[in-house]
Amino acid sequence: MIAVIPARGGSKGVPKKNIRQLLEKPLLAYTIEAARDAGVFQKVIVSTDSDEIAGIAREYGAEVPFIRPDDLSGDQASSDDAILHALEYFRKEGMEFGEVCKLQPTSPLRNAGHIAEAYRFFKENNYDFVVSVCECEHSPLWSGTLREDGCMDDFMDEKYKRACRQQMKPYYRLNGAIYMGKTECFVREKSFLGKGCYAYVMGQEESVDIDSPLDFLIAETLIRRNM
Repeated sequence: MIAVIPARGGSKGVPKKNIRQLLEKPLLAYTIEAARDAGVFQKVIVSTDSDEIAGIAREYGAEVPFIRPDDLSGDQASSDDAILHALEYFRKEGMEFGEVCKLQPTSPLRNAGHIAEAYRFFKENNYDFVVSVCECEHSPLWSGTLREDGCMDDFMDEKYKRACRQQMKPYYRLNGAIYMGKTECFVREKSFLGKGCYAYVMGQEESVDIDSPLDFLIAETLIRRNM
């Protein structure tokens, strides 16, 4: 299995987010170290369009065999496009991998143990895909859209207005931490969320997905607490 860590240089919410310092090391380093320590990958590579990110990735032990082309560097290109590009690059180099894993650098609390456990779950059950999720912090059944004037008359279904949290079925969300699958299935579907996908459930505290300065503060607090 190959681990591909997609790390673009551009970020609108937080400039240079993927290499911004989180306590004693760059954000990207947490994912590289978790991938290397998991002991399940033949290769751990970073796919990036940035020479600066490439240098930091190599410093922490990842391979950077190429700089991502311009057409995969803009906001319109998805991280799955970057995975497909990496697989094609290695295929042309005469290397093919039966399994592939996407590890986003914005999940610093996902550790080597999570990756190894998800891999065992994937292999023992012979699933086509395994994707990490966590329970939603709030039920989407308590959510709704607002009218232009802010009126909430039709905000939510009547039957949920008086329901307590314990009575409601739990909902889960993608947490962005782990995506793995059989390469042939991923190439066919061009997504890890294809048919035959099963959930690897993680805790909410392990599922912080860095997208804003507030997320950095939350992650920093949790990492300090676990030191």
